[in-house]
Amino acid sequence: MPRAQLTFLTDELNKLREQKLYQRLRILEGEQLPVSRFDGREVINLSSNNYLGLTTHPKLRRRAIEAIERYGVGSGAVRTIAGTMTVHMALEEKIAKFKNVEAAVVFQSGFTANAGTVQAILGKEDVIVSDELNHASIIDGCRLSRAEIKVFPHKDLDACEKVLQEIAARPGRKLLVTDGVFSMEGDIAPLPALVELAERYGAIMMIDDAHSSGVLGRNGRGTVDHFDLHGRVDIQVGTLSKAVGALGGYVCSTRDTIDFLYHRARPFLFSTSHPPSVAASCLAAFEVLEEEPQLIQRLWDNTNFFKEGLKRLGFDTGMSETPITPVIVGDVALAHQFSRDLFEAGVFAQSIGFPTVPKGKARIRTIVTATHTRDELSRALHILETGAKKLRII
Repeated sequence: MPRAQLTFLTDELNKLREQKLYQRLRILEGEQLPVSRFDGREVINLSSNNYLGLTTHPKLRRRAIEAIERYGVGSGAVRTIAGTMTVHMALEEKIAKFKNVEAAVVFQSGFTANAGTVQAILGKEDVIVSDELNHASIIDGCRLSRAEIKVFPHKDLDACEKVLQEIAARPGRKLLVTDGVFSMEGDIAPLPALVELAERYGAIMMIDDAHSSGVLGRNGRGTVDHFDLHGRVDIQVGTLSKAVGALGGYVCSTRDTIDFLYHRARPFLFSTSHPPSVAASCLAAFEVLEEEPQLIQRLWDNTNFFKEGLKRLGFDTGMSETPITPVIVGDVALAHQFSRDLFEAGVFAQSIGFPTVPKGKARIRTIVTATHTRDELSRALHILETGAKKLRII
């Protein structure tokens, strides 16, 4: 029996059940593949961030095993005490070279990379200018910094400039921060214009490239490379958990910025470093990005095929420009029912509702990968069409 002090949580869960908003975790029973086994059922997997299929790439597997045999299964300490291994430093050097920056630091996750960086470099006398659809990790980092937060409507450059004008004469530092690819909409930030605004008003320019790494730019170098803005973005954050196929996050900037984060970023200071097998896998992944550009081309070929199919069927795919393609439903309960029906029919496409997206904007969030076949994507489109017509979504 639960303690009386926690029964309020049971009450809240019961409310979710009554509103048909309660969702249980789907359990993956094997490898993260384009067709995977969840909850005892083989389904076409349209819910994975494994853009390039690197979670099961032979080179990454081999490097992980070699690292375990050489270094063991764990690092045994935080980075600032006894947990910085040669493989961690090699990974940071690899990332910096790949991203064409002076230095990089690896965090335990993309979330901690964002939150830890913003919290470390700003204080209560500073101001943050943030797109309203930025990732939760950016939002939490902004709150932790105690800086004043100014939010502008999504990709509204006029509104962004108005905020920067209003705060221009104020003391303290200014940070302009945006996602590179927005995780729920799948659209790309107007980075060239944002960079110009940051330069005009003396703001630090920061971008979260979690869903751009391995997807945009030469060999997946991200949004900065996609727009050829090297040297004009002060801080780049990325993830090692999506297209890179393993786990973690990273921050790229000047050498002094990275050294400062070594000293002041709380997730870096107070969390045990990556197991050596993870760092070795990530190193191998960056080699694959450089050696196998055809994976990224295949990802985009599949993306274009699937998007065209959705639009032809009459689905509302919002503002998507990338492999993240929402199918806008509107009502959250309907979106959850649609997702459950799809799963029963053989497609795993997760439904997303408030508070992850605004009320009235519930959706099915689909992501194709380089490893999907055209037959699998065609079958998925047929299942989506059948399910949507049954629920009168199209």
